[in-house]
Amino acid sequence: MTVSVFDLFTVGIGPSSSHTVGPMRAAKAFVEVVFGGADRVTELRVDLYGSLAATGHGHGTFPAVLLGLEGFDPETIMPEQVEEALERLERTGELRLGEQLDEQMRDAQTPPVAPLRFGVSDIVLHPLTLLPRHTNGMRFAAVDAAGEVIADETYFSVGGGFIVREGAEDVLRDALDSRAAVQPYPFTTAVELLRHANAAELTIAEVMLANECVQRSETEIRDGLAHIWDVMEACKNSALGRTGVLPGGLEVRRRAPEWHRRLTERDPHRDPVYWQEWINLVALAVNEENATGGRVVTAPTNGAAGIIPAVLFYATHYTPGATDWSDDEKQRAVADFLLAAGAVGVLYKEQASISGAEVGCQGEVGSASSMAAAGLAQVLGGTPEQVENAAEIAMEHNLGLTCDPIGGLVQIPCIERNAIAASKAVNAAKMALMGDGDHRVSLDQVIATMRETGRDMSHKYKETALGGLAVNVIEC
Repeated sequence: MTVSVFDLFTVGIGPSSSHTVGPMRAAKAFVEVVFGGADRVTELRVDLYGSLAATGHGHGTFPAVLLGLEGFDPETIMPEQVEEALERLERTGELRLGEQLDEQMRDAQTPPVAPLRFGVSDIVLHPLTLLPRHTNGMRFAAVDAAGEVIADETYFSVGGGFIVREGAEDVLRDALDSRAAVQPYPFTTAVELLRHANAAELTIAEVMLANECVQRSETEIRDGLAHIWDVMEACKNSALGRTGVLPGGLEVRRRAPEWHRRLTERDPHRDPVYWQEWINLVALAVNEENATGGRVVTAPTNGAAGIIPAVLFYATHYTPGATDWSDDEKQRAVADFLLAAGAVGVLYKEQASISGAEVGCQGEVGSASSMAAAGLAQVLGGTPEQVENAAEIAMEHNLGLTCDPIGGLVQIPCIERNAIAASKAVNAAKMALMGDGDHRVSLDQVIATMRETGRDMSHKYKETALGGLAVNVIEC
């Protein structure tokens, strides 16, 4: 294993991990490269390629790039800071290059950086040009007064907020391989994961925890996972307080507040008969908040951010004995859920992709549903084989799912799609637990099929807004 659970579950802003979070991280990384000579920069050039250019407007890519160039980090920036900075950028037309970079990068000799005249209209779009490494490509260049290029870097946003700098792929892979080399149970396939679990008599969650302990103490891991859960809960709760319509022009009505009011009246004591209504509500709430540009957890992407919180809500409210759990027991269940889900997320990241622009929505909603099914099966006491089976069932029935957002916005069909996929995950876990873990199709085979299906899928169905609902439904 090379990917950490904290790589898969990160805090960012909506509406897209690959089109908002990734570009902001890439822009910030570029500014860090030029920071020592930022006072010499008189001209910036930003080029966006492929899906970033095609759906960047609806996905918040362009303002995210500007925020990253100012040094904002998607993990720490708050929605009110986004609004304030974007209002200032719009009003003044001036970009404060690197102003927000960490104070450790500054010293007494660092000269002040003059604002640059640069805005959204200065970003150059190439929607029909695909760079070889990935469809989500972006290039940044900084030039001084003499016309000398200070820095020229190309980055790729490869899904889930992950970025790769062109030319640094081997360095990154070596670093990740070094991480795996010291882990007690490294794995990149489900076969390897199950072999480790059975040989060491560990659960899937325990295997993942043992590997995580190479980088962090167990206390740090559990505290970090508790923080992830807190952000998920805060995201849901924030959405329940918002009314009106979602931004972007589609006039999509926010349903979560009214649904919550009606459901609370109908089911004040959490009758198990209403479990599906509650997970529908949680999924919709999280994704409405994401569509607003709110603070969310990539799980493993923003477009699929509502599935794991919704199924985690089911795990903490409707599993046997959950209503009697102590706070410590609940925290432990949440950690086991996220660790098992993370272990399955590793398999998708290692063997295929979680990028809708690369393999369609099967890579986002499909992988999230698979991860959530594994997490729930773990909390319900499933064996390693049953956990693997739950993940396999969930993905098997998301194969071929296209990414065709109307207007390039992460709203239709994305929001409802999260709710449907959450229900699939619960059902997949229940089906797996009714069996003994022995099944005909393996998780590795399904992941390989997802990868091949994504490779064969037409480009217009992979987050380009050129096919499917995006062209068959009139935006206005």
